[in-house]
Order: sequence, then structure tokens, then C-alpha cells
Amino acid sequence: MKKLSARRRHPLAALVVLLFALAATGGLYAAFAPADEAKADTSAASSQSLAIEEGKKLYATGCSSCHGTGGQGTSDGPSLVGVGAAAVDFQVGTGRMPAQSPGAQAPKKPQVYTQAQIDQLAAYVASLGPGPSIPTEEQYDPAGADSAAGGELFRTNCSQCHNFTGEGGALTNGKYAPSLDGVSDKHIYEAMLTGPQNMPAFPDTILPEKEKKEIIAYIQDVQGEDEKSPGGFKLGGFGPVAEGMFAWTIVLALLIGVAVWVAARTAKARKS
Repeated sequence: MKKLSARRRHPLAALVVLLFALAATGGLYAAFAPADEAKADTSAASSQSLAIEEGKKLYATGCSSCHGTGGQGTSDGPSLVGVGAAAVDFQVGTGRMPAQSPGAQAPKKPQVYTQAQIDQLAAYVASLGPGPSIPTEEQYDPAGADSAAGGELFRTNCSQCHNFTGEGGALTNGKYAPSLDGVSDKHIYEAMLTGPQNMPAFPDTILPEKEKKEIIAYIQDVQGEDEKSPGGFKLGGFGPVAEGMFAWTIVLALLIGVAVWVAARTAKARKS
């Protein structure tokens, strides 16, 4: 009996075996899985580091003369510290930067760099300080967004400068709000996110992602190829009443001018 009792397992023996098994499994995971993860992290970090280095070279050639060698800004260009990758993608992607010459406002023009180079420039500028990152397609794709709600948001926040349908308009001191016709969804989203030039910024704390999508959906509707102006000439999208009034004013002025001319000719004929 003593021999049998000596071989009897302790009640905690099963628990100890289970713990050893878990430890062994954890050891195997620690031996293999983290190596793959570390390799992936190292590869991503290496790729990002390379993009920053290439972007720094592009920056030194095309941007440093105005924005400073370290992005600190000069009298010819603002600081880029903290503007983020989204601002670079917008400004360079729309051809506004590099600017041809200093002025009241940098106009849109064909882009100088390829998208790969723009991404490298954006990576370098983003490394100077935290700022808005380039949005993903999921963030700016307006599919399923409420265009009517976007119209209300646009008229409240944007129409003062861009007009009711995004036709653009004049501002002070040679500045202007550009037309939104033909502007990509991504660049519209980035403009709202970063506030380029004279435009105020609308971060997600002020204008959530959902509302940005709704505004983009509205712009697509009013600037689309299938959109028709019921008044004929757009006149900034004010609508047929304003356009009809403008046309009637011109016609009335012409009629008055013709009446005065006829009256003058008639009076002259009578005197002679």
C-alpha cells in the first residue's frame, strides 16, 4: 500500500503539466512568430527610411530655396514643419508647388513630379513634424454619401468663397477661391483637411469624415458632366432667376440706349 501511495500523483500535478505545455507553446511562438513580425517591421521601416532620404534629395533641389533647408521657412515661403504629408500631396499633386514665382496665390498647373516622387516628398516633410497624413480611398470615396446633406454643408462652410456650386470667386488683394470643376475627390478631401493658402482647415474635429464625403458627393453632382444649368449661362451657379434678371438688365439697357439714339436722331432731323 505504501508503494502504491508513493506513486499516486499530487492533485496539482495536472496543473503543472498544463503550465509547462503552455510555456513550451509560448516558447515556440517566441522563437518563430516574432522573427517574421520583426522582419516585416524592419522591412517597412527600411522602406520608409529610403522614401524619406529620396524625398530629402528632391526637397533640397526643388523646395529648399523658398522653404529653407530644413523646412523652417523663409521670407519667400512658410514653414513646412507640421503641415503633414496630405498638404504636400495636395500642393504638389495639383501643380501649385513648386511655385513658378512668388505671388498672391499659387495657381493650379500641371504637376512637375510623378506620384512616386510626391510620396517621397510627403514622407520627408512628414518626418519634420506630425501633421495630417494622405487619406485613403476609403476616407474620401463619396459612394453612398448624402449629397443633399453635403449641399447644406457646402452652402454653410464653402459657398462664401467657392460660390454655390463650386464655380470659384474673387477674394481680396489678388487672391481667389479656385473652381472645383475637375478637382479629384482626394484633393478636395486634402484641401478640407489641410486648408491650403487662403482656405481655413477643417480637421475631423470640426468636419468629420462622413461630412467631408457628403460635401464631395455634392460637388460631384453639381460639377458632373451630366449636370445641366436650367438658366442657360451658369453665372456662378446662382440659378435661373438671377441669370434671367441679369439678361433682362442687359436687354433693358440696350432698349433704353436705342430709344435715346432714335429720339436724338428724330430731333436732329426736325431741326434740319
